[in-house]
Amino acid sequence: MDKGQFLLYQTPDGESKIEVKLQDDTVWLSLDQMAELFQRNKSTISRHIKNVLEEGELDENMVVAKFATTTKHGAIEGKTQEHLVSYYNLDMIISVGYRVHSYRGVQFRIWATKVLKEYIVKGFALNDDLLKRAGGGNYFDELLARIRDIRSSEKVFYRKVLEIYALSIDYDPRVEMTQKFFKTVQNKMHYSVHGHTAAEIIYERADAQKDFMGLTTWSGAMPTKPEAEIAKNYLTQAEITSLNRIVSLYLDFAEMQAEEHRPMYMKDWINILDDFLRISRKDILTHAGKISAKLAKEKADTEYDKFKERTKNDLSPVGIHFLENFERERKRLSDDRDKADS
Repeated sequence: MDKGQFLLYQTPDGESKIEVKLQDDTVWLSLDQMAELFQRNKSTISRHIKNVLEEGELDENMVVAKFATTTKHGAIEGKTQEHLVSYYNLDMIISVGYRVHSYRGVQFRIWATKVLKEYIVKGFALNDDLLKRAGGGNYFDELLARIRDIRSSEKVFYRKVLEIYALSIDYDPRVEMTQKFFKTVQNKMHYSVHGHTAAEIIYERADAQKDFMGLTTWSGAMPTKPEAEIAKNYLTQAEITSLNRIVSLYLDFAEMQAEEHRPMYMKDWINILDDFLRISRKDILTHAGKISAKLAKEKADTEYDKFKERTKNDLSPVGIHFLENFERERKRLSDDRDKADS
């Protein structure tokens, strides 16, 4: 599951270090974390949250969300457990900060605003202080992995590949080769990692009887149908890591060719990809695959509908209500972004 991004916030006095969740263009803290931030007990924070909502200062559906959180098992030493925990966004954090008269709230707001601005512009945020203190370390490795993951997302990858492809001498967006180019590149990438095309991996792994219908990556509390139609969302962590590396290296390689202004024809880019995969000792896809994109989509949609029906009673009424509100809000935000982009 896509659990969003986490950044480490350290209070200026150095007394508290809090792992802040960054998701949906805002920051989130749990009740425990807010108590730590404001140096108040949980009952005090809980009372202020209750008052903020009851007085209508903020809408609960907009400022409260439940995220799956891993904690230590209370009865079994060394074991962890995962359960849904309520988190509160920056609006609620600021409101509570005012009510407890905490200067720490002002300091956190300044930090969070800076982080969010960077996140909205770049799509990710850098924890500069942690990077400097650790001399890179694991944080730098995680940053590189995150950038690779961003570059291999379908939207970013599609845009970057088309930017490169458009430099071809004989580039014409109307010809069939152009229309098939992205699909071909994507399938060759997938095949080099797990021996299947994108459509084949969806068709083979979408299964309503499996947990989360076989998906390994999604955003939000539960998978959505569009997420069930994306091949990358079915890959194991090892496969995702391998795919991300191949995509990132290929984009670097292709961009280098473009920057050196070498004359290239459209078909040359496919040949370059094959050469690149061959040098990397990867299997090269030489056929169209056994499953069409249409058939894969139909299979994913069918299995998703079965999965929704099978799991509809797995949640409590409160959980179902939360998911309905979550999905409604997700759709509203998506519609607002589409309108803003149009």
